[in-house]
Amino acid sequence: MPTFTYEAIERGGKKRKGKVDSINKAAAVSELKQQGVYVSSIKEEKKSFLQMEVSLGSPVKSQHFIVFLRQLATLIHAGLGIVDCVHILSQQSESKALRKALSEVEADIQRGSQLSEACAKHPQIFESLFLSMLRAGEASGNIEIVLDRMATFYEKSHYTREKIKSAMTYPITMLILAVGVTAYLLTNVVPMFVGMFSDFGAELPAITKTVLAISNSLVSTWYLYMAVFIGLVVGFRLLLRSPRGRYLFDYALLKMPIFGSLFQKGSLARLTRTLSTLFSSSVPILQALTIVQDVADNKVVGEAIAASKESLRQGRPLSEPLKKSWVFPPLVTHMIAIGEETGSMDTMLEKIADFYEAEVDNMVDRVKALIEPIMIVVLAVIIGAIVLSIMVPMFEIFNKIR
Repeated sequence: MPTFTYEAIERGGKKRKGKVDSINKAAAVSELKQQGVYVSSIKEEKKSFLQMEVSLGSPVKSQHFIVFLRQLATLIHAGLGIVDCVHILSQQSESKALRKALSEVEADIQRGSQLSEACAKHPQIFESLFLSMLRAGEASGNIEIVLDRMATFYEKSHYTREKIKSAMTYPITMLILAVGVTAYLLTNVVPMFVGMFSDFGAELPAITKTVLAISNSLVSTWYLYMAVFIGLVVGFRLLLRSPRGRYLFDYALLKMPIFGSLFQKGSLARLTRTLSTLFSSSVPILQALTIVQDVADNKVVGEAIAASKESLRQGRPLSEPLKKSWVFPPLVTHMIAIGEETGSMDTMLEKIADFYEAEVDNMVDRVKALIEPIMIVVLAVIIGAIVLSIMVPMFEIFNKIR
């Protein structure tokens, strides 16, 4: 998420400077206005490549944040004041970053800030989704209910992401293993037989010549392969930094064989779960859609949501532009349309999320069962080809000795 540096004026006329993470400049200004400040200037902070690498990921693990939400909801429901609740949690959280942020939040609340205003000063810990729902809970007076909903949302979202990661772990591990074993055989084992083959003057078959050529290339010009690898990694990172490049990458992910459908269902589960949680917490629909654009974690899905937001501004249904996007299956658009007609959008979205979360579970199991034999065959073919390239000329040499 982009970081914006801003200068603003608070209600009392005091000048304020700071940084805020948000989807875009307009959303950042809107968030700051909700904190009761007038923004005089704001600009996106440009990050270097190294800064981008360091800032990847949240400093607080999902498990720690979920526990924080559950405990905060329980303490508030038990009748404790906000200051006491935050103080207790700042002392016992397992996350060092969260403990530090909560200590500062406690100090801000004691100075008269609302919980949402105090949390908004720590965008690296508390994302826009959390802040929007917290403000809605404060406005409605049902903050403990909203916190409990958020904990459920983050639990389900975390579980879905972990399932998708588990599906990707096996093929990636096998790929790394295949590359490592192949590189070792080509650079250490194959060269040992080169001298022996030349001493006996054996005629080398085509497969052996090919493997030897690859081996010599790796041994003599390994630095070129390393430079190409580093160049590809850096180029890929730079590609993801551009909006067009990110869109093309996300599009390619959704079109991948086998895994594309898994990524699509995971994005739909997260999107509909987020929208359902926001709607049930009385967050305004346009603000909810703005938040979801970022939460979807996919530019292709995000563009479809942006089109839906524009459709709503023009007085048309939310489901209308979604029907035109190939990302959203008929099941999703029909159920959203029913939700709009019956006024039960949050319930319908929750049912869609439940369905796709179950689909992700089932598909992960199927993908694992399918990928395992494929990767074993691929690894066997690669290593088998190298071993064969060594054994064939050795048999010819043995035959000559006889």
